[in-house]
Amino acid sequence: MEKAGRTNTVLSKLSVVGDLLMLQLVFLVISLAIVTLFPAAFALQRVLPDAISQDKPKLVRRYFREFRWAMKHFWLSGFALYVGGLMLAFGISFWAYAAGPARIFALAVLIPLTGMILGLYLSGLAILPEAPETATMKSLFRSANLFLLRRPLPVAGGVVVLLTWFALASQVPTLLVVGSGLVPALTAYAMSRTRREKTSEDVSI
Repeated sequence: MEKAGRTNTVLSKLSVVGDLLMLQLVFLVISLAIVTLFPAAFALQRVLPDAISQDKPKLVRRYFREFRWAMKHFWLSGFALYVGGLMLAFGISFWAYAAGPARIFALAVLIPLTGMILGLYLSGLAILPEAPETATMKSLFRSANLFLLRRPLPVAGGVVVLLTWFALASQVPTLLVVGSGLVPALTAYAMSRTRREKTSEDVSI
């Protein structure tokens, strides 16, 4: 019985990994068009809890449904995020190799700004699974900002994880194929999990 239980546990975990890799592949294909990048990431975040819990089947069908929803509501905002991200990355790269006192001032502004934007983005992903169908970019931004203010330490940890992964991916580009969608999604999912509150049963007398 114990061996059978372990086998079922292993198979269940393998099923989760398989579903996550399948969603990553779908995300990768859809996000090849620049305009679809962020809607594809939003759709992945909406489906991710079901992939982990294995509660609902037909994940790919649900993913495409969520992608249509995200594309309809957020394609323009997503494109603006993409352009802004490129400009920010270019600015950091430019000033990192520049000379003079202006370099220090520019990096002192750009690096914290990058961390704040990444924190807001991860916070937005964290609240996406519970966002209503009528959500707008304005309401998501408001909810993400509130999440960031309430849970600054988990968000800061998520930013560190994401920056570390970006650094690794810059050295090993194949990591982008495996985790370009999953790493931010799983990081935000981990941030969104609330700790179980202690009850009287947890307190030893």
